[in-house]
Amino acid sequence: MGSPNLVGEINMFQYILKRILLMIPTLLGVLFVTFAVIQFVPGGPVEQYLAEAKAAGPGAEGAGMSYRGSQGVDTKRLEQIKALYGFDKPPSERFIQMIGQFARFDLGKSFFQNKDVSTLIIEKLPVSISLGLWTFFISYLVAVPLGIAKAVRAGTRFDLLTSVLVLLGYAIPGFVLGVVLLVVFGGQLQWFPLRGLTSSNWEELTWGARIVDYLWHIVLPVTSMVLGSFAVITMLTKNAFLEEIRKQYVVTARAKGLAERQVLWKHVMRNALIPIVTHFPAAFVGAFFTGSLLIETLFSLDGLGLLSFESVIRRDYPVVLGTLYLFTLIGLVTKLISDLCYVWVDPRVRFD
Repeated sequence: MGSPNLVGEINMFQYILKRILLMIPTLLGVLFVTFAVIQFVPGGPVEQYLAEAKAAGPGAEGAGMSYRGSQGVDTKRLEQIKALYGFDKPPSERFIQMIGQFARFDLGKSFFQNKDVSTLIIEKLPVSISLGLWTFFISYLVAVPLGIAKAVRAGTRFDLLTSVLVLLGYAIPGFVLGVVLLVVFGGQLQWFPLRGLTSSNWEELTWGARIVDYLWHIVLPVTSMVLGSFAVITMLTKNAFLEEIRKQYVVTARAKGLAERQVLWKHVMRNALIPIVTHFPAAFVGAFFTGSLLIETLFSLDGLGLLSFESVIRRDYPVVLGTLYLFTLIGLVTKLISDLCYVWVDPRVRFD
């Protein structure tokens, strides 16, 4: 018989290995479905190329034609255009080639921006990181103390009023709130800028002025993103604390004469924060890659959300599939880290 620590480590290793192996079919499934759908979506890059040729003038190549109905288009030239975008190969071969590239973390090259997809993602990351960090930290710094206060004052007027306000904020979509903030504070009152993260004269400003300018620009988009996330974290915190407060060990601690503050912060806090702490990885990564598409578009912020949206509109398939692969992989790894955190934080949970 091995020691309990050794058995626990073996179980943990087996669990992690099993989860990693399960990521492979999940990734393949997501990519396969998306790739299959793309094959039937009209307006692909070849069609766009021919449409642009038509718009260039009546004598342009392939005028009024598409590669699906290409009467009058020079066959040799059409084949060259297909080869340019990789459509000269059958779908199965293109899919296998794409999977091989993704396995090497080669995300391909954009059809229209003449850049590697990985380069485009790196260029857009600062904006998404900026929005994500502010959204994550403000959400937790406000919602966790508010949830604790609601748990301690459960059933009071404060609890009822804050619940109404938090749920009202949750019910308002972020982009709707963004439109309202833009119209009122950006348009009518002109307190905040309407677009971008910095002013046009950013390079001419001092460091102190740059910080103020950046904070001035970030207020409206971060407010739009943060408000909806308050409800989930606040109610999660409240319910976790309420569940712990009602347990027998809290009654025993109070019966021993411990002060209410000591009971709350020394005994209840340690156990109640378990679901909140394990939610950190998913919330942290989710702040960067989810919910920012409409906000970035609305406030003209050149981040990952806007990149994904524009790539779908323009049928820039390498960017669509490359970002999908990266985001799906990050999501799966984050979910695994969240589950591992739960076991590490709470020793009562076992890998087996």
